[in-house]
Amino acid sequence: MIHRLILLSILSLDILLLVYQTSTISISSHEASLLYGDFSFIQWIERSVLNIFGYTDLVLRLPMIFFHLLSVILLYKISQKYLSSSRDRLWHIVVFILLPGVISSALIVDTAGFMIFAILLLIYIYEKFTIKHTYPLLILYSMIDSGFIYLFISLVAYSFFTKDKITLVLNLLLISISFYLFGIESNGAPEGHLLDALGLYSAIFTPIIFIYIFYILYRKFLLKETCILWFIATIPLLISILLSFRQKIDMADFAPYFIIALPLAAQVFSSSYKVRLRQFRKNYKIIFIASFIFLLVNFVVVIFNRELYIFIEKPHKHFARKMHVAKELSQELKKKEILCVSTQSSMGKRLNFYGIGICDKFLLYEVTLDSIDTPNDVTIRYKYRPIYKAVVTNINTQ
Repeated sequence: MIHRLILLSILSLDILLLVYQTSTISISSHEASLLYGDFSFIQWIERSVLNIFGYTDLVLRLPMIFFHLLSVILLYKISQKYLSSSRDRLWHIVVFILLPGVISSALIVDTAGFMIFAILLLIYIYEKFTIKHTYPLLILYSMIDSGFIYLFISLVAYSFFTKDKITLVLNLLLISISFYLFGIESNGAPEGHLLDALGLYSAIFTPIIFIYIFYILYRKFLLKETCILWFIATIPLLISILLSFRQKIDMADFAPYFIIALPLAAQVFSSSYKVRLRQFRKNYKIIFIASFIFLLVNFVVVIFNRELYIFIEKPHKHFARKMHVAKELSQELKKKEILCVSTQSSMGKRLNFYGIGICDKFLLYEVTLDSIDTPNDVTIRYKYRPIYKAVVTNINTQ
């Protein structure tokens, strides 16, 4: 009972901090393009929720937070097979919540958060019942997003390994359907992006955890201890590495699969720690404490990222700059009774979410922070620190 209360407390604190974060960030250009661009499953969910509850930042990110909450619950259920101790499962959940990539997927409107939930749901159904019970879900996934093609490829490898002919044929068919519906991108001349890909993986999982999970996957391969989690985590990782030799990859399509290996890593770490005498557990404690502190610091920095502007000399260098300014800028424009502007396309899409349309009456353009002040200036400040400055002028159309 006590462990359920602790889990509930962890989830409550996590959701409260995520909800707080929604009040400090604006819609990004990427999110605006997804919301107002070509049709997608995520766009359909977002627009449905926004049309019901209104166009606010909290409502915009509500579906992602909801998928995140379900993902945590599913991961806790799945981890019961790999971690016998309730205490270990709780630590496992905390590490998952603190991962930089998981925080991002819980806030940023993109496919990553949904894919994490979808993959965990598939694994939960598989663990609870049989592989055959996942067939309807797999068919549905094939029509939702192109990123699930790597799941089908992983299951082809898994079914070949387990000699499951029905699952093999089904996933080969689903790969064909995915190719037909979404195609495959392979543009430009071959370029080497391997180091970029590895750097992104390290940033999403932190270097220590990424290296450790990579080691666990390699170790299980050598020991022939592969399972469905191993295939789902490893095959997309190998594909992403191979593709990175030729082109820049979209990490949102691959990172959700690597996260699935977390229960395997937790299982090996827990068993390796417990089989050793107390005097030989020091190195494991150091690795865990160092990783946990790194994750905790990163979580605090992400949640309270606006405070970093106080210490950053050049505000445009802030890592979350693309998710700032737009909301406050729209508020300042409304104070001036300006409800439409002509501006850069990326900013125009963002302002549109906050009720500032596009027209030829007013021109809005960004200027440097040290430019001479004019009556037409609009300056955005965080913690009394100027971070954005623009000029808005009335265009004479006569």
